[in-house]
Amino acid sequence: MFSRIAQVARVPLAVPLGVVSPRAVSTWANVPQGPPDAILGVTEAFKKDTDPRKMNLGVGAYRDDSGKPYVLSSVRKAEELILSKLLDKEYLGITGLPSFSQAAGILAYGEDNAVIKDGKLVIAQSISGTGALRIGGAFLERFYPYGKKIYLPNPTWGNHIPIFKDSGLQVERYRYFDPKTNGLDVAGFLEDIKNAPKNSIFLLHACAHNPTGVDPTQAQWNEISSAIKERDHFAFFDMAYQGFASGDSQRDAYAVRKFVADGHRICLSQSFAKNMGLYGERIGAFSIVTDSTKEKATVESQVKIVIRPMYSNPPLTGARIVSEVLNTPALKDEWLREVKVMADRIITMRDKLRGHLENDFKSKLPWNHITDQIGMFCFSGLSPAQVEAIQNDWHVYLTKDGRISMAGISSGNVKYLAEAIHNVTK
Repeated sequence: MFSRIAQVARVPLAVPLGVVSPRAVSTWANVPQGPPDAILGVTEAFKKDTDPRKMNLGVGAYRDDSGKPYVLSSVRKAEELILSKLLDKEYLGITGLPSFSQAAGILAYGEDNAVIKDGKLVIAQSISGTGALRIGGAFLERFYPYGKKIYLPNPTWGNHIPIFKDSGLQVERYRYFDPKTNGLDVAGFLEDIKNAPKNSIFLLHACAHNPTGVDPTQAQWNEISSAIKERDHFAFFDMAYQGFASGDSQRDAYAVRKFVADGHRICLSQSFAKNMGLYGERIGAFSIVTDSTKEKATVESQVKIVIRPMYSNPPLTGARIVSEVLNTPALKDEWLREVKVMADRIITMRDKLRGHLENDFKSKLPWNHITDQIGMFCFSGLSPAQVEAIQNDWHVYLTKDGRISMAGISSGNVKYLAEAIHNVTK
Protein backbone atom coordinates (compact mmCIF):
# COMPACT_ATOMS: atom_id res chain seq x y z
CA MET A 1 0.00 0.00 0.00
CA PHE A 2 2.76 2.41 0.95
CA SER A 3 4.51 1.66 -2.36
CA ARG A 4 1.36 2.61 -4.27
CA ILE A 5 1.05 5.89 -2.34
CA ALA A 6 4.66 6.71 -3.13
CA GLN A 7 4.06 6.11 -6.86
CA VAL A 8 1.03 8.40 -6.84
CA ALA A 9 2.99 11.10 -4.99
CA ARG A 10 5.59 11.09 -7.76
CA VAL A 11 3.01 11.82 -10.49
CA PRO A 12 3.04 15.59 -11.24
CA LEU A 13 -0.26 17.42 -10.98
CA ALA A 14 -1.64 18.43 -14.34
CA VAL A 15 -1.70 22.19 -15.12
CA PRO A 16 -4.63 23.14 -17.38
CA LEU A 17 -3.64 24.37 -20.84
CA GLY A 18 -3.30 28.16 -21.02
CA VAL A 19 -2.68 28.54 -17.27
CA VAL A 20 0.85 29.65 -16.40
CA SER A 21 2.28 28.46 -13.13
CA PRO A 22 3.14 31.44 -10.90
CA ARG A 23 6.70 30.17 -10.59
CA ALA A 24 7.14 30.18 -14.38
CA VAL A 25 7.35 34.02 -14.32
CA SER A 26 10.20 35.67 -12.44
CA THR A 27 9.20 37.73 -9.43
CA TRP A 28 11.23 40.63 -10.84
CA ALA A 29 10.16 40.34 -14.49
CA ASN A 30 8.31 43.66 -14.40
CA VAL A 31 11.12 45.74 -12.85
CA PRO A 32 12.02 48.37 -15.48
CA GLN A 33 15.58 49.20 -16.46
CA GLY A 34 16.67 52.35 -14.66
CA PRO A 35 18.46 55.16 -16.51
CA PRO A 36 22.26 55.16 -16.30
CA ASP A 37 23.98 57.63 -13.99
CA ALA A 38 25.12 60.57 -16.13
CA ILE A 39 28.49 61.07 -14.40
CA LEU A 40 29.33 57.36 -14.14
CA GLY A 41 28.53 57.07 -17.85
CA VAL A 42 31.13 59.73 -18.60
CA THR A 43 33.70 57.84 -16.55
CA GLU A 44 32.94 54.55 -18.29
CA ALA A 45 33.36 56.15 -21.73
CA PHE A 46 36.62 57.73 -20.57
CA LYS A 47 38.00 54.38 -19.39
CA LYS A 48 37.32 52.76 -22.77
CA ASP A 49 39.16 55.51 -24.67
CA THR A 50 42.76 54.54 -25.46
CA ASP A 51 43.94 57.97 -26.65
CA PRO A 52 46.80 59.20 -24.41
CA ARG A 53 45.46 62.79 -24.51
CA LYS A 54 42.10 61.89 -22.99
CA MET A 55 40.72 63.97 -20.12
CA ASN A 56 38.01 63.10 -17.59
CA LEU A 57 36.28 66.31 -16.53
CA GLY A 58 33.16 64.61 -15.19
CA VAL A 59 34.12 63.25 -11.78
CA GLY A 60 33.73 65.52 -8.76
CA ALA A 61 36.83 64.58 -6.79
CA TYR A 62 39.98 66.62 -6.25
CA ARG A 63 43.15 65.65 -8.08
CA ASP A 64 46.64 67.11 -7.70
CA ASP A 65 48.54 68.68 -10.59
CA SER A 66 49.69 65.21 -11.66
CA GLY A 67 46.08 64.01 -11.89
CA LYS A 68 46.43 61.79 -8.82
CA PRO A 69 44.14 61.48 -5.78
CA TYR A 70 45.42 63.64 -2.94
CA VAL A 71 45.48 62.66 0.74
CA LEU A 72 46.08 65.63 3.03
CA SER A 73 49.12 65.57 5.32
CA SER A 74 46.96 66.73 8.24
CA VAL A 75 44.70 63.73 7.66
CA ARG A 76 47.65 61.31 7.59
CA LYS A 77 48.94 62.74 10.87
CA ALA A 78 45.49 62.50 12.45
CA GLU A 79 45.30 58.83 11.41
CA GLU A 80 48.68 58.16 13.04
CA LEU A 81 47.57 59.83 16.27
CA ILE A 82 44.36 57.79 16.32
CA LEU A 83 46.27 54.53 15.78
CA SER A 84 48.71 55.38 18.57
CA LYS A 85 45.83 55.68 21.07
CA LEU A 86 44.77 52.04 20.53
CA LEU A 87 41.10 53.01 20.67
CA ASP A 88 38.25 50.50 20.64
CA LYS A 89 35.72 49.93 17.87
CA GLU A 90 32.52 50.21 19.88
CA TYR A 91 29.30 51.60 18.41
CA LEU A 92 28.79 55.33 18.38
CA GLY A 93 25.56 56.83 19.67
CA ILE A 94 22.76 57.59 17.22
CA THR A 95 23.97 61.17 16.68
CA GLY A 96 27.62 60.19 16.38
CA LEU A 97 30.91 61.25 17.96
CA PRO A 98 30.32 64.29 20.22
CA SER A 99 33.82 65.78 19.73
CA PHE A 100 33.28 65.65 15.96
CA SER A 101 29.81 67.20 16.10
CA GLN A 102 30.93 70.04 18.33
CA ALA A 103 33.90 70.85 16.06
CA ALA A 104 31.75 70.64 12.91
CA GLY A 105 29.22 73.03 14.42
CA ILE A 106 31.91 75.55 15.37
CA LEU A 107 33.45 75.35 11.89
CA ALA A 108 30.11 76.09 10.22
CA TYR A 109 28.51 78.61 12.58
CA GLY A 110 31.55 80.17 14.27
CA GLU A 111 32.85 79.65 17.80
CA ASP A 112 31.25 82.84 19.14
CA ASN A 113 27.86 82.27 17.52
CA ALA A 114 25.01 82.44 20.02
CA VAL A 115 23.48 79.17 18.78
CA ILE A 116 26.73 77.42 19.78
CA LYS A 117 27.31 79.28 23.07
CA ASP A 118 23.68 79.04 24.23
CA GLY A 119 23.30 75.34 23.40
CA LYS A 120 20.49 75.78 20.85
CA LEU A 121 22.03 73.78 18.00
CA VAL A 122 20.91 70.23 17.28
CA ILE A 123 23.70 68.49 15.37
CA ALA A 124 24.09 64.88 14.32
CA GLN A 125 26.89 63.11 12.50
CA SER A 126 25.68 61.85 9.11
CA ILE A 127 26.79 59.65 6.24
CA SER A 128 28.42 62.56 4.42
CA GLY A 129 26.39 65.38 2.89
CA THR A 130 23.99 63.03 1.13
CA GLY A 131 23.02 61.45 4.44
CA ALA A 132 22.61 64.86 6.06
CA LEU A 133 20.25 65.96 3.30
CA ARG A 134 18.25 62.76 3.65
CA ILE A 135 17.92 63.19 7.42
CA GLY A 136 16.80 66.77 6.87
CA GLY A 137 14.29 65.81 4.19
CA ALA A 138 12.75 63.13 6.38
CA PHE A 139 12.59 65.43 9.42
CA LEU A 140 10.94 68.25 7.45
CA GLU A 141 8.43 65.86 5.89
CA ARG A 142 7.38 64.73 9.36
CA PHE A 143 7.47 67.95 11.34
CA TYR A 144 7.57 71.08 9.18
CA PRO A 145 4.07 72.46 9.81
CA TYR A 146 3.59 74.69 6.77
CA GLY A 147 3.57 72.30 3.83
CA LYS A 148 5.76 69.83 2.01
CA LYS A 149 7.14 71.91 -0.88
CA ILE A 150 10.87 72.43 -1.20
CA TYR A 151 12.29 74.81 -3.80
CA LEU A 152 15.60 73.84 -5.42
CA PRO A 153 17.77 76.03 -7.66
CA ASN A 154 17.62 75.43 -11.40
CA PRO A 155 20.00 73.74 -12.03
CA THR A 156 21.12 71.95 -8.88
CA TRP A 157 23.16 68.91 -7.89
CA GLY A 158 21.45 65.96 -9.57
CA ASN A 159 21.04 63.97 -6.35
CA HIS A 160 19.07 66.74 -4.60
CA ILE A 161 15.91 65.92 -6.54
CA PRO A 162 15.67 62.17 -5.73
CA ILE A 163 16.79 62.76 -2.13
CA PHE A 164 13.92 65.11 -1.41
CA LYS A 165 11.36 63.22 -3.49
CA ASP A 166 12.23 60.02 -1.66
CA SER A 167 11.84 61.96 1.60
CA GLY A 168 8.22 62.64 0.66
CA LEU A 169 8.66 66.32 -0.20
CA GLN A 170 7.26 67.98 -3.32
CA VAL A 171 10.11 69.43 -5.37
CA GLU A 172 9.71 72.83 -7.03
CA ARG A 173 12.34 74.95 -8.76
CA TYR A 174 13.50 78.55 -8.57
CA ARG A 175 15.50 80.51 -11.12
CA TYR A 176 19.22 80.60 -10.43
CA PHE A 177 21.52 80.33 -13.45
CA ASP A 178 21.35 82.75 -16.39
CA PRO A 179 22.67 81.00 -19.54
CA LYS A 180 22.96 84.36 -21.33
CA THR A 181 25.61 85.57 -18.92
CA ASN A 182 26.78 82.25 -17.44
CA GLY A 183 26.14 83.98 -14.11
CA LEU A 184 23.48 84.41 -11.44
CA ASP A 185 19.92 85.34 -12.37
CA VAL A 186 19.53 87.30 -9.15
CA ALA A 187 16.39 89.13 -10.31
CA GLY A 188 14.65 85.85 -11.17
CA PHE A 189 15.88 84.29 -7.92
CA LEU A 190 14.45 87.11 -5.80
CA GLU A 191 11.20 87.19 -7.76
CA ASP A 192 10.68 83.45 -7.24
CA ILE A 193 11.34 83.84 -3.51
CA LYS A 194 8.68 86.54 -3.33
CA ASN A 195 6.16 84.59 -5.43
CA ALA A 196 6.48 81.28 -3.60
CA PRO A 197 3.74 80.52 -1.03
CA LYS A 198 4.67 81.86 2.41
CA ASN A 199 6.56 79.45 4.68
CA SER A 200 8.00 77.47 1.75
CA ILE A 201 11.30 75.59 2.15
CA PHE A 202 14.24 76.85 0.08
CA LEU A 203 17.35 74.73 -0.48
CA LEU A 204 20.40 77.00 -0.80
CA HIS A 205 23.98 76.13 -1.77
CA ALA A 206 26.13 77.88 0.84
CA CYS A 207 29.16 78.21 -1.48
CA ALA A 208 30.61 76.73 -4.67
CA HIS A 209 27.23 76.03 -6.25
CA ASN A 210 27.12 72.61 -7.92
CA PRO A 211 26.98 72.34 -10.91
CA THR A 212 27.39 75.98 -12.02
CA GLY A 213 30.11 77.39 -9.79
CA VAL A 214 28.00 80.57 -9.61
CA ASP A 215 27.60 82.05 -6.13
CA PRO A 216 25.79 85.18 -4.94
CA THR A 217 27.99 87.99 -3.70
CA GLN A 218 27.78 88.87 -0.02
CA ALA A 219 25.55 91.84 -0.91
CA GLN A 220 23.27 89.53 -2.89
CA TRP A 221 23.17 87.06 0.01
CA ASN A 222 21.99 89.94 2.20
CA GLU A 223 19.15 90.61 -0.26
CA ILE A 224 18.26 86.92 -0.44
CA SER A 225 18.16 86.66 3.36
CA SER A 226 15.83 89.66 3.59
CA ALA A 227 13.53 88.33 0.86
CA ILE A 228 13.29 84.89 2.47
CA LYS A 229 12.61 86.40 5.89
CA GLU A 230 9.95 88.73 4.47
CA ARG A 231 8.04 85.69 3.17
CA ASP A 232 8.67 83.59 6.30
CA HIS A 233 10.38 80.90 4.22
CA PHE A 234 12.57 78.23 5.78
CA ALA A 235 16.21 77.99 4.62
CA PHE A 236 17.94 74.62 4.26
CA PHE A 237 21.64 75.11 3.44
CA ASP A 238 23.83 72.55 1.72
CA MET A 239 27.50 73.31 2.46
CA ALA A 240 29.67 70.69 0.78
CA TYR A 241 32.71 72.89 0.05
CA GLN A 242 33.51 75.05 3.08
CA GLY A 243 37.10 76.23 2.68
CA PHE A 244 37.44 74.47 -0.66
CA ALA A 245 35.57 77.21 -2.56
CA SER A 246 37.63 80.32 -1.84
CA GLY A 247 40.40 78.85 0.32
CA ASP A 248 38.95 80.65 3.35
CA SER A 249 36.57 78.64 5.55
CA GLN A 250 35.28 81.80 7.26
CA ARG A 251 34.42 83.48 3.98
CA ASP A 252 32.74 80.36 2.61
CA ALA A 253 30.45 80.23 5.67
CA TYR A 254 29.21 83.81 5.16
CA ALA A 255 25.71 82.92 3.95
CA VAL A 256 25.06 80.44 6.77
CA ARG A 257 26.21 82.86 9.46
CA LYS A 258 24.41 85.83 7.90
CA PHE A 259 21.10 83.98 7.85
CA VAL A 260 21.49 82.93 11.50
CA ALA A 261 22.42 86.50 12.47
CA ASP A 262 19.27 87.70 10.67
CA GLY A 263 17.14 85.42 12.86
CA HIS A 264 16.54 82.51 10.48
CA ARG A 265 16.21 79.13 12.17
CA ILE A 266 18.01 77.24 9.43
CA CYS A 267 19.02 73.65 8.97
CA LEU A 268 22.35 72.70 7.43
CA SER A 269 24.01 69.80 5.65
CA GLN A 270 27.82 69.65 5.93
CA SER A 271 30.28 67.38 4.14
CA PHE A 272 33.98 66.74 4.72
CA ALA A 273 34.45 64.79 1.49
CA LYS A 274 35.98 67.61 -0.54
CA ASN A 275 37.60 69.92 2.00
CA MET A 276 39.42 67.08 3.80
CA GLY A 277 39.61 64.63 0.91
CA LEU A 278 37.62 62.08 2.94
CA TYR A 279 35.44 60.89 0.07
CA GLY A 280 35.23 57.23 1.02
CA GLU A 281 34.93 57.86 4.77
CA ARG A 282 31.43 59.31 4.20
CA ILE A 283 31.60 61.88 6.97
CA GLY A 284 29.19 64.79 7.34
CA ALA A 285 26.80 66.48 9.74
CA PHE A 286 23.18 67.61 9.85
CA SER A 287 22.18 70.49 12.14
CA ILE A 288 19.11 72.55 13.03
CA VAL A 289 19.00 75.90 14.83
CA THR A 290 16.31 75.93 17.54
CA ASP A 291 14.84 78.68 19.75
CA SER A 292 15.64 77.25 23.18
CA THR A 293 17.39 74.41 25.00
CA LYS A 294 13.97 72.88 25.65
CA GLU A 295 13.14 72.94 21.94
CA LYS A 296 16.58 71.55 21.18
CA ALA A 297 15.83 68.51 23.36
CA THR A 298 12.55 67.70 21.59
CA VAL A 299 13.95 68.26 18.09
CA GLU A 300 17.03 66.17 18.85
CA SER A 301 14.85 63.34 20.13
CA GLN A 302 12.99 63.26 16.80
CA VAL A 303 16.19 63.50 14.73
CA LYS A 304 17.35 60.37 16.57
CA ILE A 305 14.07 58.64 15.72
CA VAL A 306 14.59 59.53 12.03
CA ILE A 307 18.16 58.17 12.04
CA ARG A 308 17.61 54.97 14.02
CA PRO A 309 15.73 52.94 11.35
CA MET A 310 17.88 54.39 8.53
CA TYR A 311 21.28 53.13 9.63
CA SER A 312 21.11 52.92 13.45
CA ASN A 313 24.30 54.90 14.10
CA PRO A 314 27.08 56.38 11.95
CA PRO A 315 30.58 55.01 11.19
CA LEU A 316 33.51 55.81 13.43
CA THR A 317 36.76 56.34 11.52
CA GLY A 318 35.93 59.46 9.51
CA ALA A 319 34.49 61.18 12.57
CA ARG A 320 37.65 60.47 14.54
CA ILE A 321 39.83 61.86 11.76
CA VAL A 322 37.86 65.11 11.43
CA SER A 323 37.67 65.48 15.21
CA GLU A 324 41.43 65.02 15.53
CA VAL A 325 42.15 67.58 12.79
CA LEU A 326 39.72 70.24 14.02
CA ASN A 327 40.46 69.81 17.75
CA THR A 328 44.27 69.72 17.49
CA PRO A 329 45.45 73.32 16.92
CA ALA A 330 48.58 72.40 14.95
CA LEU A 331 46.65 69.99 12.71
CA LYS A 332 43.83 72.49 12.18
CA ASP A 333 46.32 75.15 11.11
CA GLU A 334 47.95 72.69 8.72
CA TRP A 335 44.55 71.68 7.32
CA LEU A 336 43.57 75.32 6.73
CA ARG A 337 46.79 75.80 4.76
CA GLU A 338 46.24 72.60 2.78
CA VAL A 339 42.63 73.37 1.87
CA LYS A 340 43.80 76.79 0.65
CA VAL A 341 46.43 75.09 -1.53
CA MET A 342 43.70 72.92 -3.09
CA ALA A 343 41.43 75.89 -3.67
CA ASP A 344 44.28 77.97 -5.09
CA ARG A 345 45.18 75.22 -7.57
CA ILE A 346 41.60 75.25 -8.88
CA ILE A 347 41.66 79.05 -9.12
CA THR A 348 44.97 78.90 -11.00
CA MET A 349 43.52 76.41 -13.51
CA ARG A 350 40.61 78.80 -14.10
CA ASP A 351 43.02 81.66 -14.77
CA LYS A 352 45.14 79.57 -17.14
CA LEU A 353 42.18 78.14 -19.06
CA ARG A 354 40.70 81.59 -19.64
CA GLY A 355 44.12 83.00 -20.52
CA HIS A 356 44.82 80.34 -23.15
CA LEU A 357 41.39 80.82 -24.75
CA GLU A 358 41.68 84.61 -24.91
CA ASN A 359 45.40 85.13 -25.52
CA ASP A 360 46.76 82.02 -27.23
CA PHE A 361 43.75 81.00 -29.34
CA LYS A 362 42.21 84.49 -29.71
CA SER A 363 38.69 83.25 -29.06
CA LYS A 364 36.07 85.88 -29.87
CA LEU A 365 33.68 84.54 -27.24
CA PRO A 366 33.49 85.90 -23.68
CA TRP A 367 35.19 83.60 -21.15
CA ASN A 368 35.09 85.77 -18.02
CA HIS A 369 32.61 83.34 -16.47
CA ILE A 370 35.44 80.80 -16.07
CA THR A 371 37.12 83.03 -13.50
CA ASP A 372 33.93 84.62 -12.16
CA GLN A 373 32.65 81.20 -11.07
CA ILE A 374 34.10 79.46 -8.02
CA GLY A 375 34.75 76.00 -6.63
CA MET A 376 35.29 72.63 -8.21
CA PHE A 377 32.87 73.05 -11.12
CA CYS A 378 32.60 75.39 -14.07
CA PHE A 379 29.50 75.72 -16.21
CA SER A 380 31.37 76.17 -19.47
CA GLY A 381 28.46 77.22 -21.68
CA LEU A 382 29.15 74.35 -24.12
CA SER A 383 26.02 73.00 -25.81
CA PRO A 384 25.24 69.26 -25.91
CA ALA A 385 26.40 69.18 -29.55
CA GLN A 386 29.69 70.84 -28.60
CA VAL A 387 30.13 68.41 -25.70
CA GLU A 388 29.70 65.52 -28.14
CA ALA A 389 32.20 67.08 -30.55
CA ILE A 390 34.83 67.68 -27.88
CA GLN A 391 34.49 64.07 -26.77
CA ASN A 392 34.62 62.55 -30.25
CA ASP A 393 37.32 64.78 -31.73
CA TRP A 394 39.42 65.74 -28.71
CA HIS A 395 38.84 62.88 -26.22
CA VAL A 396 37.65 65.30 -23.54
CA TYR A 397 34.84 63.87 -21.39
CA LEU A 398 32.32 65.98 -19.48
CA THR A 399 28.60 65.91 -18.72
CA LYS A 400 26.14 66.90 -21.45
CA ASP A 401 25.21 70.14 -19.72
CA GLY A 402 28.77 71.39 -20.25
CA ARG A 403 29.85 71.14 -16.61
CA ILE A 404 33.62 70.90 -16.22
CA SER A 405 35.25 69.49 -13.10
CA MET A 406 38.17 71.88 -12.71
CA ALA A 407 40.01 69.28 -10.61
CA GLY A 408 40.55 67.25 -13.78
CA ILE A 409 42.65 70.03 -15.30
CA SER A 410 46.39 70.27 -14.72
CA SER A 411 49.23 72.50 -15.87
CA GLY A 412 50.10 69.74 -18.33
CA ASN A 413 46.73 69.61 -20.12
CA VAL A 414 45.10 73.02 -19.61
CA LYS A 415 46.33 74.42 -22.92
CA TYR A 416 45.14 71.30 -24.76
CA LEU A 417 41.70 71.74 -23.18
CA ALA A 418 41.61 75.41 -24.21
CA GLU A 419 42.46 74.40 -27.79
CA ALA A 420 39.71 71.79 -27.75
CA ILE A 421 37.11 74.23 -26.41
CA HIS A 422 38.13 76.87 -28.91
CA ASN A 423 37.83 74.47 -31.84
CA VAL A 424 34.33 73.28 -30.94
CA THR A 425 33.05 76.81 -30.19
CA LYS A 426 34.57 78.97 -32.95
